[in-house]
Amino acid sequence: MNIVKAETNQVEKIVDMSVRAFETDVNVGGIKGDCPPDFDSVEWHKQMAMEGHLYQAMIGKDLVGAAIIFQDETNNSVYIGRIFIDSIYHRKGYGIRLMECIEKEFPCAAEFTLDTPCWNERTNAFYKRLGYHIIKIEDGFVFYQKRKKVCQYGTLYITNL
Repeated sequence: MNIVKAETNQVEKIVDMSVRAFETDVNVGGIKGDCPPDFDSVEWHKQMAMEGHLYQAMIGKDLVGAAIIFQDETNNSVYIGRIFIDSIYHRKGYGIRLMECIEKEFPCAAEFTLDTPCWNERTNAFYKRLGYHIIKIEDGFVFYQKRKKVCQYGTLYITNL
């Protein structure tokens, strides 16, 4: 798998996939229709693509997922605003691979942060399994962080900071 910045001509496919992915949240504690803001908005996703925040996850020529990613101006911190895998690819390890691609895409970042709803059993277990640690719980969301330290022998992830 690799990730590339999405072009605006891919947005409709990405939005269709976003709808399929987030509609499965009812299977993991969500209420029907309780999806992220603008998860089904072509205009919002186009704006994210034009600003360079929308990435598509590809396996060969197949679009399997996407992510909304924000890097701070120092390149030291990355906020993962959203990731999603097309529902036809769920439970096959693609989410793990997507997160690995995101972390590799930003080798200078010392920390990665994200948040997910408290009720979502699937995503909370997923981020913990990937070494993300809870930094706070607020307003129905769990906020996670993963720090890393770059050393001369490669990247060493430090999970207890």
